[in-house]
Amino acid sequence: MKFPRRTFLQLAVGAAALPALPRIARAQAYPSRPVRIIVGFPAGGATDIQARLMGQWLSDRLGQQFIIENRAGASGNIGTEAVAKAPADGYTLLQIVTPNAINAALYSNLNFDFSRDIVPIVCSARLAYVVVVHPSLPITTIPELIAYAKANPGKINYGSAGSGTPQNISAELFKMMAGVNLVHVPYRGGAPATTDLVGGHIQAIFAPVSEAIEHIKAGKLRPLGVTTTSRLDVLPDVPTVADFVPGYEASGFAGVGAPKGTPPEIIQMLNKELNAGLADPKIKARIVELGGTVLGGSPAEFGTILTDAIDKWAKVIKFAGIKVE
Repeated sequence: MKFPRRTFLQLAVGAAALPALPRIARAQAYPSRPVRIIVGFPAGGATDIQARLMGQWLSDRLGQQFIIENRAGASGNIGTEAVAKAPADGYTLLQIVTPNAINAALYSNLNFDFSRDIVPIVCSARLAYVVVVHPSLPITTIPELIAYAKANPGKINYGSAGSGTPQNISAELFKMMAGVNLVHVPYRGGAPATTDLVGGHIQAIFAPVSEAIEHIKAGKLRPLGVTTTSRLDVLPDVPTVADFVPGYEASGFAGVGAPKGTPPEIIQMLNKELNAGLADPKIKARIVELGGTVLGGSPAEFGTILTDAIDKWAKVIKFAGIKVE
């Protein structure tokens, strides 16, 4: 049977469009049931707060619940593995944070490959740390910290949430670039480290702004510098570490990802909606309160941020000889 040329062309065009139809329908139908956002850390911290901010936004915009599920443990690896092994259908997402980039270089026996198994959706924010010391320490600036540390090698103990955490590697990068000897005291979490700093049991922390700012306002901790390349709106009078140690930068990040193989149309939909949320004044203000700088952008841009962070922290981990406990 022969078709007229016009009929044949119409059939060919229709056939070419057929593979796209299920994808379009799938995107239009998404989400048709609740979506989980896995957070690899306990409830109440900055990571959890940001996930809930964006989850509520997506719930309101897309008409389905985006439920935050905390799967804490192993510096975020437990939650990340759960997402890496979840169906790639858009119904399980991951709150991506700095430890994901650190862990890629720190752990050699994981049951997943973060770079391979998780695809980025959007980077919500850059997150700053602040160098804080106990007021009893006779220093008020980063240059004075460097001078004091060189005059008293091994006498300054700095705390962290544990080996390989952002606080640890931020301090180790500072040690490497400033040529000083600070002694690492790992804790099981940032809160007990901060408590001991306030109590004068240790002398310094490269702390997340969200964990230190109330103590700074109360005069219990003294801020010396922020780790980002520019000053923070919440700490406008605190200079950057890079003002005194050229090239120093140790910011973190927060964003959202999904299992590899998640349909690209769903990735693009979520990227669009999350970028809209990041433009909302209330969400922006809350992120700033947490010591963040709102970013947004494309999945590819977030991918570049992740790749750069993995490479950077792998070098610091190797130089400092950081091992997981």
